[in-house]
Amino acid sequence: MTDKVFAIGGGLFAGLLFVGALMYSLNLPEVQISHSTGECVKVINYVESDKYTCDDLPKKYHHVWVK
Repeated sequence: MTDKVFAIGGGLFAGLLFVGALMYSLNLPEVQISHSTGECVKVINYVESDKYTCDDLPKKYHHVWVK
């Protein structure tokens, strides 16, 4: 019986960690970097309150190469 409780609790904990990490990752801005020049082309903010630009990059973001 206690094995089932630990298994259910562990699965629930792991699931909550996964969902939390996924939600955090989906809210990170996307920074598009030119493949030829290596400079920022555009920043896409997925959260309305984020106002990041190429001149003001966030500490963490999704790096996407563009032409």
